[in-house]
Amino acid sequence: MSIPRSVVVERIAYTLAAPVLATLPNIAPDGPTNTVVLLAGAFGIGGAVLAVKSEEDTGPKLVRLSPVLLAAAVDVAAQFTPGWGWDALLAAGWAAAGWLVLPLSRSARRRFRPALGYTPAPQLQPAPEPALVQADDGTDSFTRRVRILWERAGAPGRTVVVKATPHSSASKDLTMLLRAAEPGRPISGLTQEAVAAAFVVEAAEVGFFPVARQNGRLGGPGWLEVAITPDAHERRRKNPTDIEKWADTIGATGIPGSEFVRKMRVNERGVTFWTASMPDSMGEPQVNLPAVCKALGASYEDGRVFVTLDGPDILVSVWDASPLAKVYPATRELLTPDAEGRWVTGYLTNGQPARNRVYTDRGAAHGLYVAPSGGGKTQLMALSVCADANYGAVVWLATETGDEKTAALGKHIDRQGAGALYMVRCLRAILALLEIRSEMPWADGEVHDWSPGAAGCPYSPLSQYLDEFLSAARHGDYGAEIMDLAEQISVKGRKYGIGLKVAGQSIYVQDGFTQLLVENLRDNSTPVVLKVAPKKIAEMFKALGVAPEDTPDPLPRSFSKAEAGRIERIMNGEPEPAVDSNTGGVGWIVESRKPEIFRTLFMDYVRGIGHLFRDEVTELTDHEIAMLAARDLWFDWTLPPRPGEFGPEPDDEDEGEASKAPAKGKRGSGEGKPGSRHDAVTSPRQALEAIKKLTGV
Repeated sequence: MSIPRSVVVERIAYTLAAPVLATLPNIAPDGPTNTVVLLAGAFGIGGAVLAVKSEEDTGPKLVRLSPVLLAAAVDVAAQFTPGWGWDALLAAGWAAAGWLVLPLSRSARRRFRPALGYTPAPQLQPAPEPALVQADDGTDSFTRRVRILWERAGAPGRTVVVKATPHSSASKDLTMLLRAAEPGRPISGLTQEAVAAAFVVEAAEVGFFPVARQNGRLGGPGWLEVAITPDAHERRRKNPTDIEKWADTIGATGIPGSEFVRKMRVNERGVTFWTASMPDSMGEPQVNLPAVCKALGASYEDGRVFVTLDGPDILVSVWDASPLAKVYPATRELLTPDAEGRWVTGYLTNGQPARNRVYTDRGAAHGLYVAPSGGGKTQLMALSVCADANYGAVVWLATETGDEKTAALGKHIDRQGAGALYMVRCLRAILALLEIRSEMPWADGEVHDWSPGAAGCPYSPLSQYLDEFLSAARHGDYGAEIMDLAEQISVKGRKYGIGLKVAGQSIYVQDGFTQLLVENLRDNSTPVVLKVAPKKIAEMFKALGVAPEDTPDPLPRSFSKAEAGRIERIMNGEPEPAVDSNTGGVGWIVESRKPEIFRTLFMDYVRGIGHLFRDEVTELTDHEIAMLAARDLWFDWTLPPRPGEFGPEPDDEDEGEASKAPAKGKRGSGEGKPGSRHDAVTSPRQALEAIKKLTGV
């Protein structure tokens, strides 16, 4: 082993200086050389004092000063020794100590620890890992660093990094282009977890993308593009774009497979619109409305989020406050039919006007209004009455039980009354009008079916409203005839400008409707259903011909936000605030095959409704009235039953009450129709009269 040059020089200096230290104090104690030695010793003492006061490297400094300190000590001692032998011994000891300790050479080494000639035993050190050396194939430094990480991870999936590109928008994100290590072999077995482990990221932050063949680059299953985006994922979680928010939430769970198109805010209406579409391969959109509400940070019970479908196109409306909780005042303009016979009955959840009509392309329109008690049925019917009156139609209103609102409507229409008797008389007159109008010549002298706007029509359209129809149809004396007459009018009325508008709490056949009546009303009207109980929704819309996949979800019990502070109220023992019952007038209008949620207009009876109607009240023509009077059908329909109106009167006054029940009598044509349950024989005299009629006696 070679000796360092500093060690050799230091030992030579000690060897040459030893004789000088032994002789110089005795030969020339006052000479300049001896003076220099003594001054060096004094300097060493000062340096030692400073070294002791210093907090850093005190030991190495004292070791470096030890040669001059000891040399001065030997020089002083040599002046007082009795002979040369002691001087030589002191100088030799000084030189030997310098040879062994080497204070100048060793104290100059890094991390010096003073030791007296001790050399530590060699320790076995683990062999350093060989550095991964990348061949310089012209790639950039970033790609070479990525390759080192990839190879250190064991080249997952037996792949090679061809190119690595950092993303300019994030410090940690990059994209790698990989190929299989063996040419001709597809990449298989590579997982997101393996890539994530190599780069110390989450598996969800790794994406795989196929590589298409391009000019100058191969592609196919032997190639793969890998995106590692921890920064982008962090930003996407905290501050996503509209596209990312849709894809991660609504497009994942609310409307699976849908793709975001745009977002639009309408401040004056307080609504945000999201539009999206379904790819051609995904088919019809499947909407999970509670999931959509959750993704948009709204409660399903608030009634603020609505989804509208138009084929593959999707509209999601997010209102600041539920549009179904608003009040839309009725106006003359809204309740006046346009050139197509359409008028505004309310507003949909997307803000569009919901329209009904007074006629269809097949003639006069019928009407079907369904709602439980308190659901807003009378308000809806009043709106329709006003629209028909403003259109110029003759309007008759018959209710099973009269009330304040129907009485107010009666001031602005041709006829209005209450009770099953009144209703059956209305229907008898209308059935007679079918015959009368079928014989009334038009301006050209011919007879035509009614059509809106046709010139030369000799009569006005007529709308007959029947409120609480099913209750009247169950009446013991007149119910069967009411149902039978309504069915006939629903079949024939539209051709003669007569529309039948039925309002009730059900449209089920099992509740009293006939199947034919339901079908005619449904197919020749725009049905409206308000505030249906959740368990009845499926069956109700099935009766309206709505497909199961289009059957709507139940409406919430209130459209007001729940008041905060429930926990505090519980802790204080306070009651919960009353639920705001604001669902009256909210329901579905079925203009097409899919029901649309809407809220009807509001007619304020307290402030008066006269301003909503036009001043003129349309009535029947004189000819129609004369023909009805000739059939004994035009009179005060509120009067009690007249003799012979519902069949022949019994001769004996002592017959039972059953014999006094009026039977179904003549129709609008003036002829009786047997077969009703009210024509049943209930006494011996009726049986005898029936036999006489059959035998002609």
